[in-house]
Amino acid sequence: MTARPPAQDGKGPAAAAARLTGRPATGERRLSGALAEVTLNGGQLVVVKRADDLGAVRAEAAGLRWLADTGTVRIPAVHGHDERWLVSDRVPSGRPSAQAAVRFGRDLAALHATGAPHFGAAPPGGLEDAYIGLAPMRNVPGTDWPRWYAEHRVLPYLRRAVDDGTMHRTEATVVERVCERLPELAGPAEPPARLHGDLWNGNVLWGADGHAWLIDPAAHGGHRETDLAMLHLFGCPHLDRVLDGYQEAAPLADGWTDRVGLHQLFPLLVHAVLFGRGYAEQALAAARSALAG
Repeated sequence: MTARPPAQDGKGPAAAAARLTGRPATGERRLSGALAEVTLNGGQLVVVKRADDLGAVRAEAAGLRWLADTGTVRIPAVHGHDERWLVSDRVPSGRPSAQAAVRFGRDLAALHATGAPHFGAAPPGGLEDAYIGLAPMRNVPGTDWPRWYAEHRVLPYLRRAVDDGTMHRTEATVVERVCERLPELAGPAEPPARLHGDLWNGNVLWGADGHAWLIDPAAHGGHRETDLAMLHLFGCPHLDRVLDGYQEAAPLADGWTDRVGLHQLFPLLVHAVLFGRGYAEQALAAARSALAG
C-alpha cells in the first residue's frame, strides 16, 4: 500500500503529525486502525499512533524517553504527543540475525542495569495509573520484590479474571499459593531494574541498521527476569543468542530458568483479562509448574 495525500479535514494521523511536529505532512499510509506512517515535508517518515484511553499516550511517551535516556537499547525518538496522538520515528525494517540478537542481549542487560528508584517506579512524567497494552497497570512503589510482584502485578489481574468468569474461583487458589510462596520461589534478591515491561516479540523491531529497536513499552521498575520471561513466552528470533549476549554482559542468578514461569504469570494473567480463557489455562500451568519446582 502506497502513501496517499493527507486528508484535508484537519483530522487524522497526518494532521496530528503536522500539529505536533510543526512540519507539514505530505502523505500518509495506514498501517492499522491505530497506526499510520506519515511523510513529513522533506521526506522524513514518522509513525503516528492513536490511543482512545486518556493517559495511555502520556504513559507510553514517558516510557520511551525513560528507556532512550539510558543510551543502551535502540528506541524510536518521540517527536511529539498529546492526549490522543503519539508521533515517533519510523524504524526501517531489516531481518533478525544472530549477530543482532547478541547485540540486543547486551543492550538489554545494559538497560536493566541502569536501574530504577524502586519496584513499581513510573518513568519521570509518567503515570501511576498506566497501561500494559490495553489493560490498566498501576505503578505503586515497593522495596520488596516478591510482595510487590504479588500485590501489584499478579493479584489484580487474577481478581479481574475471576470476576469476569475467565478463571474459576477454585482454580485461582493455585496462583494465590504461588503468591504466598514467592519469598522462597523468587531467587536471590536483586535491585530494581529499568524494564521495558511489555517485551514480547511484537514490540521488538529488527532494524535495517542491524540493531533491535523496542517500541510500545509499559516501562517501570521491576525484576529483570520479567522482561526475559516475556521474550520466552511469545517467541523471539535467535532467543538463544539474545540470552548469550545478556549473560555475557550481566550473568543471571542461578536457577533463573526455573523461574521463567513465575515471571510469566504477570503477562499471562494480563492476556487472560484481555483475550480470554486460553491464557488463563496457560497461567494456571505456569503456576503449577512454579509450585512443583
